[in-house]
Formats: sequence, structure tokens, C-alpha cells
Amino acid sequence: MMKDEYKVIGVMSGTSLDGIDFVYATFQFDGTWHFKIIYSETIAYNSEWVESLKGLVSYSLEDLKEMDNNYTNYLSMQIEAFINKFEIKDIDAICSHGHTALHQPEKGITYQIGNMPHLAVLLGRTVVCDFRVQDVALGGQGAPLVPIGDKLLFSEYDFCLNLGGFANISTDTGVDRIAYDVCPVNIVLNRYVEQLGLNYDDEGKIASTGTINNELLEKLNSLEFYKANFPKSLGLEWVDKNIFPLINSFQLEIKDVLKTFVEHIAIQLASEINKKNHALVLATGGGVYNTYLVNRIEAYSKNEIMIPSKAIVEFKEALIFGFLGVLKLRNEVNCLKSVTGASKNHSSGKIYIP
Repeated sequence: MMKDEYKVIGVMSGTSLDGIDFVYATFQFDGTWHFKIIYSETIAYNSEWVESLKGLVSYSLEDLKEMDNNYTNYLSMQIEAFINKFEIKDIDAICSHGHTALHQPEKGITYQIGNMPHLAVLLGRTVVCDFRVQDVALGGQGAPLVPIGDKLLFSEYDFCLNLGGFANISTDTGVDRIAYDVCPVNIVLNRYVEQLGLNYDDEGKIASTGTINNELLEKLNSLEFYKANFPKSLGLEWVDKNIFPLINSFQLEIKDVLKTFVEHIAIQLASEINKKNHALVLATGGGVYNTYLVNRIEAYSKNEIMIPSKAIVEFKEALIFGFLGVLKLRNEVNCLKSVTGASKNHSSGKIYIP
């Protein structure tokens, strides 16, 4: 008999390498899905792990398998530490993304370390993991996987906007859920702030003191990517080729670069969320702490931007990977072909039982 309530731990490690995100959450189904985050925490990587994970793309397959084994062991210890810290007793499953080592879906390759079967044995608990492989095998990109969570957990919002290294957005067209990258955000802003010896522009205070360079702004807004229809995605390679050389050619002060690029972000995001009238926009990701950026998006947009609780801002991805695991346990669709380009909707992931 199908359960209507699940208590799971969601585990997410992203490319920022700031650490592993954990949530302990409940999911209830009464015709629609409801969730509650009970505990959440980020456990930072030490410098050795940061260096090891940075270099994964250069590993041989043999070395990668050894790293996979080591990382799986390490991940089990961190999960156990999270469980012990919060004295969590009732767990239906550990639902883990792992950490992406290789992602070349055009070649049929995606590899997330930390998803080995012995993770379940080490923890003595049911593990649901390895969510991307099946989608790639079905001809999809293996990403993004979060939009199913946007659709089922945050359905009251017309758009779900994530402000991270890149801004991405998901929405319903009335027929399908779609999701795509909009523009770079922190991957650019933080690069220039680092030249001032800072990790980020706190609340956008530096940007707010700058002056917009209208010629640079016009050239940024004229880049070909912004004319393309979805599905579309961005990567560091695109930024290295199209953004940094353009900005650097103007030889501006840092505060002027920041102000101009914030204006660019705001224009691009507003052009997307203004495609619907009277829309409610859920904004999450580290970029929501850039108050100046959020204010500029609101200045261009006719729609309402909502910033949720800190737990959802910072742990939405870990929460949704927990939810992907629940859907897999129920053998229900957790991967949308309209988003990834796979040949069909499907229930992705592997279930390991100790």
C-alpha cells in the first residue's frame, strides 16, 4: 500500500564546492504535495576535498572510480554526522544527488560520484540516488531535475527563479513545464569583486555606488544567446568567451562593472518574467541576498517577486532531491521530457537497500 507521508534526508553537492547541503524533511500527499523542512545544514568541504573535486575532469576512469569509492565513504560519514547531530530517528530514505564528476550528455555520459551501492550498506538505510544517468540514456540532458519539484511543491508560483552562478527559471506553459538558463549572475559579479579582495558584493552595496556604462550595457543585451528560444543553457566556457573579454575591453572601475552588469541581469530576467501578467515569482539562491540586484529586477518587472524563508532560499535543491527520491520510491515520474529533452517522462534514480 502506498504511503501518504515520507520522512527523508535530501543531500546535494553543487559545483560551487562550498559544501554538502542536507535537509531532513517530511513530504505529505493528500491529492497535492506538501513539505516541511525540519532540519537543514551545510557541511563545508575542507581544502583537500575542494582541490580533489576541482580536478575531477582530468581524472582517468580508473582514478575516478577510486575517487568515487573514497567520496562515497566520506559522504556516508557526513550523512551519519548530520543524523547524529539532530538525533534523527525516523528516516524512510536518504536521497542523494552525489557530486558531478563528468557531464557530457551529448556523448551519453554523466557520472556523479558518491552514488555507489555500498552507501546504503555503510548507512544501514535505504538510499535513493544517481538521478541523472537514466535520463541521459533516454536521450536527455540529465538536467535540470529541479523543475518537477517546482511544479509539484511550489505550484502557487508562476515562475521559480534561481539566482546562483547563473540565473535559471522554470514555469508552466499551460501544456508543459519548461526550464532554461537566462543569464550569468554570481559567476560574473563575484569574479570582479574578488579583485577587491572580497568573496561577494554584500547586499550589492558596491554596485549601487557605480555608474552604468550604456555602451557596455547595450552590447551585453545584444548577445546572440538572449535571442535564442528555450531549451538553452549556459556554462563557464560561454562566459569566458563572451562576457569577460567584452567587459574587460571597457577598462571600467569595478563598481561601474558591477552596476552595469546588475542592470544587465535585471533587464534579462524582467524580460522573461514579464511574459506573464500578474505573476508571482519565487526567488531563491544566493543572489537573493544582493538587495540592490533584487530591487533592480523589481524596477523592470511588473510582477511580484517573493523571497521565501532562509531554509528554502539556501536548501531548495537539497529539498527537491529529497522529493525526487520520494517520487522514485513511489515509481512516479520525477523527470520531465519537456525539460531535459528525454524521449519520455520517467521515474529516474536507483534504490539501494542494505
